[in-house]
Amino acid sequence: MAATVKPRQLKSTKLDMTSVLQHTANPRAQQLFKVLAEPIRMELVQCLGAGERCVCDLTSDLGLAQSKLSFHLKAMKDAGLISARQQGRWTYYRLEAESLLWLRNWLDQLAASCVKPASICD
Repeated sequence: MAATVKPRQLKSTKLDMTSVLQHTANPRAQQLFKVLAEPIRMELVQCLGAGERCVCDLTSDLGLAQSKLSFHLKAMKDAGLISARQQGRWTYYRLEAESLLWLRNWLDQLAASCVKPASICD
């Protein structure tokens, strides 16, 4: 017979939930991390890290079909991680430095707050 697991009783803690929610429930951070969680999009970030690139170069460099690449580029653009400009028949993409700086600042705040010691339990 399988052992039953009893739910744990949560103790009340003196946790500053505002601070926790500021870091974990930030919609902007969640959106950026969700977009960056896809390996192909991380490859795109690395490709665009050297500067603006034409979609034709990205297609050949990553070995992706245009439709698959367009899907990922759209997700990144919708999240504000990249921007695009049209020149003739080609589209050129680049990373949005503002989004990267925002994410870095958010991570810096998280890193600074995670070193705080826990409150003493009563």
